[in-house]
Amino acid sequence: CASTPTQEGTGEYVDDSVLTGKVKAAILHEPTLSSAEINVETFKGEVQLSGFVNSSADISKAVEVARDVIGVQSVKNDMRLK
Repeated sequence: CASTPTQEGTGEYVDDSVLTGKVKAAILHEPTLSSAEINVETFKGEVQLSGFVNSSADISKAVEVARDVIGVQSVKNDMRLK
């Protein structure tokens, strides 16, 4: 159950699951974003955003919203324009 550089321990997995939920909720509550097309994954506090959005402004806003969630250490942007 201990963590390694490539595998989370049990506690970290739970923390990352909670963090993923918080980021998804924050994106969902942002009226300018289409949350259905943004995927969120978290590993050891690093949030990865992927999916397709309509504009560069949407990418910037999604990254900003994710960074503002307490507990997020960094955000990796893998989103693409439609």
